[in-house]
Amino acid sequence: MNSCLPNFLKNKFFKSATALTVIAAVSAPYAAAACTSFLLPTTDGSGVYARTMEFGMELKSNALVIPRGFELRTTGADGKPGKSWKGKYGAIGMNALGEATLVDGMNEKGLAGGILYFPEFAGYADGTKTDPEKSLAPWDVLSWILTNFATIEEVKAAIGDISVINLVHPEMGIAPPVHYTIHDASGKSLVIEPVDGKLKIYDNPVGVMTNSPSFDWHLTNLRNYLKMSAINAAPITIGGEKFTQLGQGSGLMGVPGDSTPPSRFVRATAYVQTVAKEASGTDSVRLTEHILNNFDMPKGWIQTGKDSPMPLEYTQWSTIADLKNQKYYVKMYDDQVLREIDIKKFDLNAKELKKAVLTPKLEAPAVEFAK
Repeated sequence: MNSCLPNFLKNKFFKSATALTVIAAVSAPYAAAACTSFLLPTTDGSGVYARTMEFGMELKSNALVIPRGFELRTTGADGKPGKSWKGKYGAIGMNALGEATLVDGMNEKGLAGGILYFPEFAGYADGTKTDPEKSLAPWDVLSWILTNFATIEEVKAAIGDISVINLVHPEMGIAPPVHYTIHDASGKSLVIEPVDGKLKIYDNPVGVMTNSPSFDWHLTNLRNYLKMSAINAAPITIGGEKFTQLGQGSGLMGVPGDSTPPSRFVRATAYVQTVAKEASGTDSVRLTEHILNNFDMPKGWIQTGKDSPMPLEYTQWSTIADLKNQKYYVKMYDDQVLREIDIKKFDLNAKELKKAVLTPKLEAPAVEFAK
């Protein structure tokens, strides 16, 4: 696994987390409605978090390191300042469109998570009726969580002190509908969904999240797949004739293979629940990558219409986070080699953000055989 951050470039322009254009990643014309995330438990009581980022417009994402004590500010109602804070913990992750806020990431304590699209169901608070110092724009919630908290329990205790407000993105013309998945190094998982102006908080027993409908609906839907198992179905006898399975995998017969959010939720749960777990480290990261590859979407797999001019949505990048060892990995559509970011190798008391541009590596040379 190659390091993606040998040379970070300091960016003097990154002074706050008010960057709005990051949410173009979930804008209406380019809806990122196909993201998949999950936590794979490890045999040592921790977990490895992973997610895909699907989108049609080029996000031009960079890797970021946010140091401890960095001052962050969000946007409030009517363009006025919202909540501001100095981060307690350093965090690493991915942004979009060069902005200084995280759409996915992990902090130095192994708390990790991501922003996923939540169309038709997200409903935010009225920013004109909330305390500005408790108001967060939808795109700043993840950065607030990762720079302030170490565990799921800490997030749950503090989440009632904020309001996610109905803030219209100036480049989109809408308030982007999103929800959040959070995981900690103990293997606990949490889902946060803004609905009807309030934040609904769910403990996540399966560690999986995709997109709409709401998380509680997805859990109910799992009742339709109670028989999914890694163990093959037993033969049956009818009229004296014995019938056996055709090939392997009959225990998972009926698990949906399409790319709708409900189907991806079921399929990701099936993988997470059936694979042979590994200890935290390289082996569990590679195992997670094998699962994640099943949700990779090539260009053309999803189309809005036969002759639609819309850009093709595809998996622009995927990330994996080893929560116990605080190592974060990313691979891109044009470069499928996992690149490692080790947060422990950075000066987290630095005064400025650092970033790395993730450009595809050169094509691998041809395999050469000994003569």
